[in-house]
Amino acid sequence: MLQAGADPNLFRPGELALLLDRKSRRYMVTLKEDGTFHSHLGRLQHDQLIGGSVGGWYRTDRGHTLLAVRPTLGDYVRQMPRGPQIIYQKDLGNIVNFADIFPGATVIEGGLGSGALTAALLRAVGPEGRVITYEIDESVLPKAMQNISRVIPDVSNLEVKIGSIYEGIGESDVDRVVLDVPEPWQAVGTIADALVMGGVMLSFLPTILQVHRLGGALEQDGRYQLVESMETLLRTWHVTERSVRPDHRMVAHSGFLTTAVRCQPRPGGRPAASAPQDDEPVDTPSP
Repeated sequence: MLQAGADPNLFRPGELALLLDRKSRRYMVTLKEDGTFHSHLGRLQHDQLIGGSVGGWYRTDRGHTLLAVRPTLGDYVRQMPRGPQIIYQKDLGNIVNFADIFPGATVIEGGLGSGALTAALLRAVGPEGRVITYEIDESVLPKAMQNISRVIPDVSNLEVKIGSIYEGIGESDVDRVVLDVPEPWQAVGTIADALVMGGVMLSFLPTILQVHRLGGALEQDGRYQLVESMETLLRTWHVTERSVRPDHRMVAHSGFLTTAVRCQPRPGGRPAASAPQDDEPVDTPSP
């Protein structure tokens, strides 16, 4: 993250730089005075970058030229040290969007993991917001916090609670709840108790069977409406003067997102199932 008052066009000590070679291979470095980047391409002194232009080209001692830019959060997530499985950058953006994470929001997160989602939430809520994370495995905390602090230097608005979100949420009137846990249906009741009216719950799950079970729990609770589940696929393309084609490698399925809005229970309980009327569309499977 750029320091306050610093020239945005120049690299500074302590910040991350992303180096790309002529084959678009990526190398992440933390710039240090008198530091050196070593690779098969040769050595590049950090002092060449510090005070140098972001988006500039730098030459190693073996004559190879590297492009240096500031990494995005997505770039960092791709390179960050892993503990538990991370959420892919394509899902991070969709989670922030579909959970409607806004500046100043109070967000409960279930599952710290490697810290990628936590960092995205902190960015979205800004310094006026709060993120409270429930994590059952205390051993993941050091690596996750180190990952987060490299992109969010000030984490004073992050609170990590060691415990299971299935057993209850101590906060009330929270704006959003975001879950990356294997059995979110166990937390449906306590989440509804914690959310403000109109608050959004979002759950990330890897399999559709988990989504089905979560949907049943949301319906049975009766305090959720506008329940939606989705899968997002991202395909990158290779575009050159002589070739335009999809990339050979892509991350197709990574998970499902389910969102639900906290509302008053429907008057009279759940509506009884009935046959569609003549003017109502009927869902039929595709051939």
